[in-house]
Amino acid sequence: MPSPFDPSDFEDHEYKASSQAGYPSAGSAQVAQSALTRPPTREEVDHRVGEMQQRLADLKRAQDQLERERAGLEETRRRQAEFENSRAEMLEQLTRGIGLLEEAEVDARREVDAMAAGLADLRLALEKVQGLREENWSSDNFQLELTRALTTLEHARMEWNSVRVKFPVVERTPEEQEAAEQQAARAGNPFLQPQDWPQLFRLGMALTWPLVLLGIAICVLLGMNLGK
Repeated sequence: MPSPFDPSDFEDHEYKASSQAGYPSAGSAQVAQSALTRPPTREEVDHRVGEMQQRLADLKRAQDQLERERAGLEETRRRQAEFENSRAEMLEQLTRGIGLLEEAEVDARREVDAMAAGLADLRLALEKVQGLREENWSSDNFQLELTRALTTLEHARMEWNSVRVKFPVVERTPEEQEAAEQQAARAGNPFLQPQDWPQLFRLGMALTWPLVLLGIAICVLLGMNLGK
């Protein structure tokens, strides 16, 4: 016959199971609290230092990469600015040069056309003057031929004066023509152009300075040989 009093009948089995499964005991709580408040060990400090050094190295590599990218972008920006400035400059210069050359070409063509027309007029006048043959005149047509000849000469003189005004080169004497050719040659060679005293002095120094250095070097070498 069972005992009328069983202590197990008054135990709360669900509370006991939940306490053992979900809630730490007082001893485990004290262990966790001591783990939080205790000082770190040397191995833990070394591990943290290693982690920090690795992070610093990663950050350094990232910084270097960013610096290289920034330098590349700066170079690209500089080259782009150079490209834009150079393009604008060349567009302006080329456009201005083309305009000036076109105007010069038109003026030159006009001058060439005028020169060709003047040359043709002079040749025609020369033929007419050369065609004047006094020995072919007779006593019957002397006055008429003389009038025609004077008229032809007057027209030739008018053509000559017209060309002389337009092209002064036709009035140059052989001496003046030679002087003009020499001046053009000096313009092509700056050493043949007249120089003032400062320019002549600088030119003389530029020509004689290597000789002076060579003389000094020779003297130094002779002095060293005599000293031996």
